[in-house]
Amino acid sequence: MPVAGESWEWVDDVTLRVNLIQEAQWSDGSAFTSQDVVDTFSISRLLSQTVWRFLDDVQAVDDHTVDFLLSGPSTTVPRRVLREVHITASSVYGDFAQRTRDLVEAGMTNEDDEWKQLLQEFNELRPDEMVVLGPYAIDPASITESQMILNKVETSYWADTVRFERMVNYNGETPVVTPLVLSGDVDYATHGFPPATEREFMSLGYRIIRAPIYSGPALYFNHTIYPFNVREVRQALAYAINFEENAYISLAESGVAQECMCGFSDNITPLWLSDDARASLDPYTQDLEKAEQMLLDIGFTRADDGVWVDDTGARMEWELTAPAEYADWSAAAENVAEQLTAFGFQTSFRGVNFQQHPIDVNEGKFQLAIRGWGAGNPHPSFSYENDFSTHNAAATGVGASGAGSIELPGMSFDLNVSTSSVGDVDLWALTKEAGSGGDAAMQIAALDKIAMAYNELLPQIPLWERYGNNPVPSRFASGWLPEGDPIYVNSPYADSFVVIQILTGQLGPAE
Repeated sequence: MPVAGESWEWVDDVTLRVNLIQEAQWSDGSAFTSQDVVDTFSISRLLSQTVWRFLDDVQAVDDHTVDFLLSGPSTTVPRRVLREVHITASSVYGDFAQRTRDLVEAGMTNEDDEWKQLLQEFNELRPDEMVVLGPYAIDPASITESQMILNKVETSYWADTVRFERMVNYNGETPVVTPLVLSGDVDYATHGFPPATEREFMSLGYRIIRAPIYSGPALYFNHTIYPFNVREVRQALAYAINFEENAYISLAESGVAQECMCGFSDNITPLWLSDDARASLDPYTQDLEKAEQMLLDIGFTRADDGVWVDDTGARMEWELTAPAEYADWSAAAENVAEQLTAFGFQTSFRGVNFQQHPIDVNEGKFQLAIRGWGAGNPHPSFSYENDFSTHNAAATGVGASGAGSIELPGMSFDLNVSTSSVGDVDLWALTKEAGSGGDAAMQIAALDKIAMAYNELLPQIPLWERYGNNPVPSRFASGWLPEGDPIYVNSPYADSFVVIQILTGQLGPAE
């Protein structure tokens, strides 16, 4: 869907040209030009974002044309360039962008002190106002702990297309938002509502949009802690969990246990894995006897009270954390803790504030944790970037939203691995290979290796794939596209069908 970019084309195998919309302006009155795009990607470079593993340079051809020069052919770069990076105004960030380019021209990288100093300065920046290109801007005076208002920007390029004059965005996780949905005070919500709450919505006649998310919660291990760095232990714990039970308790119909257990959605494995690779993957169907034998084989024993004791004599007693306000993830965590405890891995659950939890995980301050696996993007390499890097930044040197500093350890999973399925491989290099080149067959060959290695090593254990259970009370909005429209194949998070319907004018005020 064209937004700030009007069209794009390949000039050659390594040059992607983007033609921008013309006569658009930012909310501060400055013109939208190719310089905004160049500066945005310079900031992306400062932040060590993934796209710069595929780019050599970004150049303005003229005021409304930008060339992206790739380090090599790649079929995933259009997605990374056109969708993943949000364009920001040069009037706000241009100085930091130029200083980043100066560092690059001086031969510096994110390893140099000058780069780190500029990054710290950038992270401390607090602009006086939000300068936007889109049709809505946050009203700073409206911001409270519970909500904020977005007002239509009358000078926006899309001002004559969108139909809402203002939108109210309520703040809060599931416990806070649920009463607002029940009262009909919100028209749409994407929270993971518990099954009982969903039944209440349905009893009120609310439509439930159940779109695939292509991701879900996973059981993360701190790989610096013995015995979580032992693959047989991780495999045994996977066999000890009933994933279908965990999914149903957490989200009923919207939680679906995975069959491939390979780090990306079952929905797209037929498109991106060979038949032989798919057939080789272990679904880790619950098998308590097999889990028991695997631990016995590596020297574990049970204490008199049934708790497992490892080969060093340490009792298996652990803490599992999850974002307290995420009802679905918290339910999954509680159930996993119960199942592991019943198996003999004494596991207590502790809920952590949803904003603090990723910080703790990124800093390595956890034993077991529930965080996300997979991604809502159409190519599996994006899922593996999330699986291997988002909470493992020090192992990859790549920054991402939610990852914090590239020096933070996270789960501390070494991506140079030895496997019985595919031998010795560098999973991070394979992930780049899987997203590079123009030959889908070569990408599938790389993805086969990653999927088989992931399935064997289980750096984290995917619990289930989440589907939306998004209520649509429709008190204030009308025009929703009907059930079955292909727009609902998009993930509500990665390519929001609501945002698309707002931007195109499909959704408007209820009459």
